[in-house]
Amino acid sequence: HPDRPAVVRHDDSLTYSELDVRVRATARRLGPDPGVVGVLTARSAATITGLLGVLAAGGTYCPIDPAYPEPRRRALIAASGCRTVLGDDPAGPTGPTGAAATTRPDDAAYILFTSGSTGAPKPVATSRAAIGTAVGALRDLFALTPDDRVLQFASLSWDTCFEEILPTLTTGAALVFDDQAHAGSLHRMLRMIDARRITVLDLPSAFWHELVRHLAEDRTTLPGCVRLVIIGGEAVSPARLADWRALDTGNIRLVNTYGCTETTLITHAVDLHGPLAAGPEHPRAPIGTALPHVREHLSDEGELLIGGPSLALGYPGSPAATAERFVVLDLGAGPERWFRTGDRVSRAPGGALVHKGRLDHELKVRGIRVDPAEVEALIAGHPQVGAVAVTGVTVAEHTALAAYVVPRSPAAGATLAGDLLAFLRASVPAHLVPARITVVPELLHTASGKVDRAGSHRRFERKTAS
Repeated sequence: HPDRPAVVRHDDSLTYSELDVRVRATARRLGPDPGVVGVLTARSAATITGLLGVLAAGGTYCPIDPAYPEPRRRALIAASGCRTVLGDDPAGPTGPTGAAATTRPDDAAYILFTSGSTGAPKPVATSRAAIGTAVGALRDLFALTPDDRVLQFASLSWDTCFEEILPTLTTGAALVFDDQAHAGSLHRMLRMIDARRITVLDLPSAFWHELVRHLAEDRTTLPGCVRLVIIGGEAVSPARLADWRALDTGNIRLVNTYGCTETTLITHAVDLHGPLAAGPEHPRAPIGTALPHVREHLSDEGELLIGGPSLALGYPGSPAATAERFVVLDLGAGPERWFRTGDRVSRAPGGALVHKGRLDHELKVRGIRVDPAEVEALIAGHPQVGAVAVTGVTVAEHTALAAYVVPRSPAAGATLAGDLLAFLRASVPAHLVPARITVVPELLHTASGKVDRAGSHRRFERKTAS
């Protein structure tokens, strides 16, 4: 569909043929086999050109959010091994046509970062075969057609954005950018969705909760152009799901999804409401059943293990971490590679999986995986901190971080909370900055001598409340 709009931003659009010219120019500029290429992201066609141009050149794409503090950006570039960083004009001047890029299925398509326990960025490398398999599955799951118009909503630093970008652009549909999606006003966002004729929304569950509350309070519904709403990242609130079902939403597919960065986009999905919903309405929304390309196994502890062709390559530069989470098991069909998700699940009647919590301490903060130990390591780097514990708290139906900090000296206690906020905001992204920092005289410890995060939280929250 060369003349159809591929990327739309406000009143400007880029057709598929125009996008193709820019992608080829970017690939020529990079030359064959450019290695890992960082792209400074923006909600515009330039980032799409950078992503596709890097892939066309045979390179490995690595998004770098220019809004991150400079120390974090440098750390991401170093950890990913970027040779080149593209700015807001990735095509640049057209260079001579070089040899065509030669790629293999196991070559890395992109590197993203997930949370680890050290405080340093933890890269995840995903192969071309894995993302190709996942994108094909999502085109089918979403039933995309060239007539769809998909809103680009997710952070361009996280893999959810690929759920929006790649299935859309490999279908011939239009990817829509609009600042009103991020302006902080649900009224303006809904007007924009109607004006831009958006048909598909992919939203974090926490944001969807806010949207549903707004719709219920205003006694309205989504614009009639919307046919599909995809949610995921955190547990679905039963109250908000009941509100959604009570609205005039029967013609809109509401699809709950589950997946990990290490398993490439979505691995499980279920229609919770709408024309394709089937079976009983669970009081606790399931995360769904496995997509056709996904292998699943539940361990004796109830941990979900994922196998199949969409597994990531691992954590570059961290062979021990890779071996710990990517394991080879023989479950009856010979040795296979599996990813240990760390999520406990059970199987509901009908076969869908229900999330039962974590086997470790990882949290989802606005849909982003966060290891509290990473935030503890960052806070412990401040010279006035003697000890720290970080845990999750529920704020307005979403998870936020709370930190309990023991000052190195009593004199530092009066200003330490404010000093730490300034320290973190200058060095790390917002999702790693606690919503609340409480200075305390001591932390609780378990019998084995480890910091008791949950116990410390309960003790000091009670004192604060009293």
